Order: sequence, then C-alpha cells, then structure tokens
Amino acid sequence: MREFIVEADGGSRGNPGPAGYGSVVIDAATGETLLERAEYIGVATNNVAEYRGLLAGLRAAHELDPAADVRVRMDSKLVVEQMSGRWKIKHPDMKPLAMEASRIFPPDRVTYEWIPREHNKHADRLANEAMDAGKRGERWSASASTAELDAGVSASAELDARAASAPASAELDVEASSSPCSARRGAAEGLGGGAARAGVTEGAGGPGAGVPGDAVVGDAGAGAARVRAALGSVPGASASSPRSARRGAAEGPGGGAAKAGDDVRAGKAGDDVRAAKVVASPGWAPADMGAPATFVLLRHGETPLTPQKRFSGSGGTDPSLSDVGREQAERVAVALARRGTVQEILASPLARTRETAAAVAERLGLDVTVEDGLRETDFGAWEGLTFGEVRERYPDDLNRWLSDPDAEPTGGGESFAATATRIAATRDKLTAAYAGRTVLLVTHVTPIKTFVRLALGAPPESLFRMELSAASLSAVAYYADGNASVRLFNDTSHLRA
Repeated sequence: MREFIVEADGGSRGNPGPAGYGSVVIDAATGETLLERAEYIGVATNNVAEYRGLLAGLRAAHELDPAADVRVRMDSKLVVEQMSGRWKIKHPDMKPLAMEASRIFPPDRVTYEWIPREHNKHADRLANEAMDAGKRGERWSASASTAELDAGVSASAELDARAASAPASAELDVEASSSPCSARRGAAEGLGGGAARAGVTEGAGGPGAGVPGDAVVGDAGAGAARVRAALGSVPGASASSPRSARRGAAEGPGGGAAKAGDDVRAGKAGDDVRAAKVVASPGWAPADMGAPATFVLLRHGETPLTPQKRFSGSGGTDPSLSDVGREQAERVAVALARRGTVQEILASPLARTRETAAAVAERLGLDVTVEDGLRETDFGAWEGLTFGEVRERYPDDLNRWLSDPDAEPTGGGESFAATATRIAATRDKLTAAYAGRTVLLVTHVTPIKTFVRLALGAPPESLFRMELSAASLSAVAYYADGNASVRLFNDTSHLRA
C-alpha cells in the first residue's frame, strides 16, 4: 500500500484579509514531490485558509491513490489538534471544512502531525505565491512556481548553519574589542549605523562613544556583530524523514547542496548528534510547546542624522528617512516579500520607523500597527548632539551613563534600565497576542539590542558589545514556556544585493 505525506499551509494578510493556501503531496518512500496545489481564496481568516490547504492536499492525494495511507504534516497546532480529535471545533466557518476533510479518506488511514513552521516551507511558499498571484489579479500557476526550489535552497542553508554551529543554540560572533573603551563604544554606540555602524546616537562618535540609540560609529562591515541561532525548529532532520530525503535527492551531489545529501547518506547518527546539542541548548523549546511567536526585528533606514553620528532618540526632532534610508527600506521590503513569512507589521511611533514599515507594508499587502512600546530611548539634553559634544558638555553624566544602566542622560532622559523594563513589558504583551505568528517589529537600535539581550539572558553591559546596521534584520522566537531563541542578528545581506 502506498503512503503519502501531505504538507499544507494557509495564510491571511490581515486575518481576515486576502488569503491563500498551499499543499504538497510527497511520496513517503522516495521523498519525491508528486503534486502541488495552491489557490487564492479571497478574504478569509488564517485558520480557514489552513483548513482549505488541508482539504486541497487530501484531495490531491486521493486523486493519486484512494487506497493510500496519508500522513498530514502542518504547522497549525489548531488544525492538527482538531483533526486528531483532541480539540473541539467551535468556529462555524471551520466545522464544515473539518467535516469535509474527515470524509476524503477513512479516518484510520490518516494521521496528523504538528511540525514547526521552518519545516513547512514548501507549503508556506505555495500559499504566499497564491496570495501574490491574487494580488495581481491572476491565478496561481504550477508551471511558474518556484516554491519547491526556494524551500530546498532554504533548507540546505539551514542545515549547513546547524552543522556549523557548536553548540547549535546560538553563536555570538562579535568583533573583538581590545579595550573597555572600544567595547563600550561598540555597545553604547548601538546596533546602528549604515553598514553596521554601532551607535545609540544617530552616529555618536569619538573615543568611548557607543550609544545604544540610533547612533552610528564607524563601519563594521564584515566584522559586524552577529548572533546566529539554530535556524530550524526541530532538533535535526531525521535521516528517514521524507523532507531530509528530498533534500538529499533534489539538491544533488554538488556544492552546498551536497552537504544535505551527505547528511542523509550518513544515516541518523549525525542528526542525533545535532539533535542532542539543540535539546541541551538553553532557550530550546520542545515541539509540544507549539509554534513560537517570532519577532523579526527591523531597524529603520538611515536618517540625515545617521552619517553625522548624532544622538537621535524619542525626545528629539523625529527626523524622517534620508534618500539613502528610503532606498534601504525598499531593499528590505523586497527581501521580506521574497521570504513571504511575515504576517503582521508593528512599528514604533517615530517617523523613521513608520516610513520604513510603510515601504514593507506596501510590498506585503499588510497594514501597519503603531506600538508605542517600540520607541527609541529618550536621550534628554543629548538629543541632536554628537558623542564628542556630549562628552565635552556633560562629562560626569556621560561617564555615569556608560557605567550604570540606571543612570539617565542629562535633562531627565530614559535610562537603559527603564528601557529594558518597557521592552520586557512590550515583549510579553506581543508574545501573548501573536503566539504562533511571525511579526515584523520596525524599531530602533536600543529596543532591538534589548530584545536580544533579554532573550540571551545577558547582562546590561552586553548592550555595549553589539553593533547594528541601519535597515538590518534580527529575529527572536518566543515559546509558550517563556524560553526564547535568538535566530538572526544584524543581517544586511539584502542591502548588498
């Protein structure tokens, strides 16, 4: 008797909003993709789109062999639990869909398995292709689809990243500082600056500079600080997994793709070693925690103050993006649209973040929600000044600020401790509101560094040991048990395309 694997997903850009689904039928014995289905379904909720994806996948499998056994794999905890009979179906829009799905195959021939979103990329990309086609007023075309190729390339990159990480949880690679002064500059000056220029100010410079706001101090370039966490959501892909088999077969014997194939041929041992590392890593949540709330952290594009290296927080002139900043915003928008995973967009109330968010929202067909908790630190009397000017005018206040997280900038600005309290409260609120979803947070240097610091359980002085570029991407996933996983830090690859 044949066995199929059905992977399905659905999404809604607005929930409810423009929605679509994607499904793929895989031969469980060979890992071969047999059929793909995707469709734009108009305005619907995310859960309805997921159920429509399930229906399409089961119907496609039934067309191939009505007598087959089917394993359904989805990243929707709701659909998996409801179709497995463990959760009740209360929503009137989903009851008939679930009933219809249960009748396609005899119940004893279908099993349901929850998988992390990262392992459902083929179906996810199909769903996004369908929504993109609908936005253009077109129907999804199987002949034009690149979903399988995109998912395979992404899977190969992730597997390589896991194999290269030791331990697999998170690797912090910060450009070494030879003195406390330079370390402080890297941290204080923030996760900011054109090509990874550090700074809290929009570019506060000078010895000892280093302000976690939007400051920018010097080019970090290839030495930009990066945190790379294990990119998958499951401890290694089992060698017997159809997904792993498909990687090995489809990606072939050459280049980076061969690494995925080699892992499959090497058997389960390598996967088990990676799995052990991942499970042992702090912040790793087991599968029964459900899908995490994933925050993609986007620093806004450059403003006129950025190259001037001036403090620019929430208490100053609120500058708009420069021409360079607007171009950066367009580039990151294109990159995020290509990835197709963002479901919601939130932005700080300041002009530079709202402009950056608007560029992304236009590409993705989403709305922007303003979240006050994402605003930059208020730098008080230092707003608009360079680091050197602050050091000259307020040397004692600056020294206290650099050494004590409770110290406020001159004139009653916001301390880093106060910022951390605000960001923690915002994190908790958003984690509860967006469980299982991927949310783009368009914000600033200090908030992003603080999200990362809190996720890693790092001390306050770690703020002075990170750099962040304008329009860079970072990501943190938050699980139901309170654990967090830093998955990306200061990625600027989209700006170099």
